[in-house]
Amino acid sequence: MPLTKSIYLRALYLIAFLIFVLRPDAVCAQQGSAAAPVSEASSLQDSIRQMQLQIQQMQVLLHEMKEDADRSRTETLELKHELQLTREKLNSMDLSANTPAAKAPAPQTSAETGPTQESPAEEKSVAERVAKLEEDQQLAHSEIDEQHQTKVESAAKRRVKLSGILLMNVFSNQGNPDHFEVPGVALPATSSATGGNTGGSFGATFRQSEIGLQVYGPTIAGAKTSGDLVADFFGEFPETVNGSSSGSFRLRTGTIHLDWAHTSVVGGVDSLFFSPLYPTSFASVAIPALSYAGNLWGWLPQLRVEHRLLAREDSTLTISAGIFDPLTGEAPQNEFLRIAGAGESSRQPGYAGRLEWARKISGQPFALGVGGYYNRENWGFNRNVDGFAATTDWIVPFGQYFSLSGQFYGGRAIGGLGAGIGRSIDFNGILSTPTATISPLESIGGWSQIKIKPAAKIEFNIAAGQDSVPAGDVHGFNQASGYFAANLTRNRSEFANFIYRPRSSLLFSTEFRTLRTFTVDGTSQRVNQVNLVMGVLF
Repeated sequence: MPLTKSIYLRALYLIAFLIFVLRPDAVCAQQGSAAAPVSEASSLQDSIRQMQLQIQQMQVLLHEMKEDADRSRTETLELKHELQLTREKLNSMDLSANTPAAKAPAPQTSAETGPTQESPAEEKSVAERVAKLEEDQQLAHSEIDEQHQTKVESAAKRRVKLSGILLMNVFSNQGNPDHFEVPGVALPATSSATGGNTGGSFGATFRQSEIGLQVYGPTIAGAKTSGDLVADFFGEFPETVNGSSSGSFRLRTGTIHLDWAHTSVVGGVDSLFFSPLYPTSFASVAIPALSYAGNLWGWLPQLRVEHRLLAREDSTLTISAGIFDPLTGEAPQNEFLRIAGAGESSRQPGYAGRLEWARKISGQPFALGVGGYYNRENWGFNRNVDGFAATTDWIVPFGQYFSLSGQFYGGRAIGGLGAGIGRSIDFNGILSTPTATISPLESIGGWSQIKIKPAAKIEFNIAAGQDSVPAGDVHGFNQASGYFAANLTRNRSEFANFIYRPRSSLLFSTEFRTLRTFTVDGTSQRVNQVNLVMGVLF
């Protein structure tokens, strides 16, 4: 081993150094120094003490290097032993599979029966066992390779896992979307947001890349502790030349977990636990696909408790309840100071609950869930609004290659969750004055997706969603909370994508998406996007 050779070389250097110090001419010089002045004798003694100190330091270093070498040799021998055992098992299986028929019970060769042959079931069983041993051997190789990898180490000496995805999107838009990179709403051709540009656009982005960090803490009161954080680069743009291609670092989610056998406590910024499903899309990661078109979503501060009423190997029944920071979809009023929004001004949190039943059907996931949400909103001058939502979601497999998933909801004043096309209320006048009138927006919507997975590396997804608001809620109002116009009544979106994973850490995808947004007067706008994706997971 290179480390052992290094130890031997250093030992030889040490022996040569000792021979140099103790050689006869050095001894004679010391004897002759008795007649020298006292200052020379003192200087010689100082030199001897320094050399003795250096020798002691080299001995300590040699001892530490020997311990490191012994430890490395022991780990290597253990891994080699495990690999040898795996190879012996594989060889024994190969021999048993190739054993001549003469070693088995004598076959009958009469005219009535003919020669005995191994059944297809037995051949399949042998093949499965051989494949299992090959997997074990690959695992042993990976464990050996793992010894050469650099690990992420925390200051608290706790296990840390780094993960994420590097994602490149190249896209072309036809029409006038609200967001150049991740369209969610189709805007009129005369929208001031784009200066009247109506022809379309082309661009690319790396801003949807994500970085995740997981930390595993100690066990406290029987609960395993852990934490995770996910961030991307979809924050505000730096004020520099071509700054639109390099968004700033942005927190998406970050949670702390306390996990017992049947109960978990989760706190932090997380997705909506009462409506957890998202459509599958790598073209829209920074903002989930079908947002403002039937997909409830939000990364909100929350604290929740999950209890597994039934926890079997093949099925679970989970009930969850928690509180939220009751955000209502308003843009921040100040760049540096956080000012309470309408939900936070009510002086009480949002409340949510969920019941989910999940199990495996033919090895595929099956799940049904129902949820609810409530928050109180204070828009000033005793203009109080009750916001609420009722949700249901599902994952239903159809055989090995098909599955159907989706979500449905109905609610009121839940623009902070993406419903009502991102608006909780419409209003007239200036909202900060008592003369302004408001209209809480009711909304109903949902989405559904068909997933086709003919092979482990290939996947097709087709999805559609819609969010709608009654025309009476928006008629006669000219301003709205949130980003979008007050006169929007319906937003519809569809997409189809193809995902190819040649390796577990590499993916390619292409997606076509269309948007159509309707206004209260019956007109509509359309946007189409083609998106090409390449990603590396780590």
